[in-house]
Amino acid sequence: MPAFRLSPAVGCLLAAAAGILTTLTASPFELWWLGPVAAGLIYLGIHTLTPGQAALRGWSYGLGLFGSGASWVYVSIHDYGYTGVPLALLLTVLFVAGLALFPAVTLWLYRRLTGPRLAWLSFAGAWVLGEWLRTWLFTGFPWLLLGTSQVDSPLAPWAPVGGVYLLSLITALTGSLGVELLRRRWWAALPVAALWLVPLALPAQWTSPAGEPLRVALLQGNLDQAIKWTAEGQREAANRYSELTRAQADDPDLIVWPEAALPMFEREARPILERVQSNLAPDTALLTGILQRDGEGLYYNSVIGLGEVEGEYRKTHLVPFGEYLPLESLLAGTIAFFDLPMPAMTPGPEGQAPLRAAGTTIGNAICYEIIYADRVAAQARHAALLLTVSNDTWFGRSIGPLQHLQMARLRALENGRQVIRATSNGVTAIIDERGHITARAPQFEIASLAGEVTPMQGLTPFTRTGSWPTWLLAALLVLPGLRLRRKP
Repeated sequence: MPAFRLSPAVGCLLAAAAGILTTLTASPFELWWLGPVAAGLIYLGIHTLTPGQAALRGWSYGLGLFGSGASWVYVSIHDYGYTGVPLALLLTVLFVAGLALFPAVTLWLYRRLTGPRLAWLSFAGAWVLGEWLRTWLFTGFPWLLLGTSQVDSPLAPWAPVGGVYLLSLITALTGSLGVELLRRRWWAALPVAALWLVPLALPAQWTSPAGEPLRVALLQGNLDQAIKWTAEGQREAANRYSELTRAQADDPDLIVWPEAALPMFEREARPILERVQSNLAPDTALLTGILQRDGEGLYYNSVIGLGEVEGEYRKTHLVPFGEYLPLESLLAGTIAFFDLPMPAMTPGPEGQAPLRAAGTTIGNAICYEIIYADRVAAQARHAALLLTVSNDTWFGRSIGPLQHLQMARLRALENGRQVIRATSNGVTAIIDERGHITARAPQFEIASLAGEVTPMQGLTPFTRTGSWPTWLLAALLVLPGLRLRRKP
């Protein structure tokens, strides 16, 4: 049966629609079954295109994906970056258009370097290599990866084996094989069936409890971001978190405050923290996100503890334009959005040891870090629990916080570790080792979420190796499709 042929305009429209479908696979929509459909729409007829046409189709896909799924950045720029509507819209468009270059480059290289031989295989490999490129280039942005939504699908048992990129690979492969089935190449049904049936034979759980459950309380202050860093906001934060902590009558083993719960540096917050500690039960530990300033004038976004807590954690992967300003000498002072509301942060050292609190080891990921699967796996190798503190107030009432929560769920599943997620205004949640939410606080409310978490022991295959085996596999899948020599 001949290859599908679409006009360039129709192909780009379908690609943009595929991007929107990919957003619908993610939270809050969670239509995971649209993932293979989206990949199939990109693969459909791609081998009739020139490399330039393929790049345009990839860019169209990126516009649909990030325009529908990541345009929440407008809230951060306009509402909290003090930028007018026209300029905020322009910066959002530039953000979306820039991210769309990643799938554009991926498809350009795919058409430039590969031919029709085993195209369904090389397409899936190229897709994952494109996601890998987006994960680290220009500090990385692994948001809305194709595999993230499969945390709720029958493919979910693959996550502890190879992580989010293996889920992306299988989803893209299902899409390309689906197109081959439409071409009446019935053999394609066999690998699809294998990929979706193998999870039935995989272990239901790779890790086991390492001790008795811990009683935890996650405090959500729901402070107004607009005044948080003012004197009024500082007083309100100190009073609110102190009161929420005193209200914990059952003396939990662990209390957690979110990222930068007290909008001040640790040195200024010490008197408040000491008063809070004096009211804690002797066997209750408290962890809080806080900003630190060391003796050399360097600033860190950190997690510290009160009570029986050993160690601290300093955020290693910072958010550009949020925690530091790239090209500061050129951009500082040009518009309000580029003027950080606090001094630029310094990244913490790599390979930090987990904290020890409430008698267990706790791996950390502050806010944005939870979206980086390999960073979380590095913490999970030496920890029995995972903790992520975040300030999702920057997302406003967009879908951003729900997408962020979904990625935290996948980190739990990948590593077989329960995740404690404490946020400023939601979504505060407790996630079990299979990625299921066991307790959840309402968004945009002052809340105290009580529950139990169980420390886990043992390592999943993904925790042991990280993503590199899947990246290597993706590269190997591309090799059979490479053109050994160009046609004259």
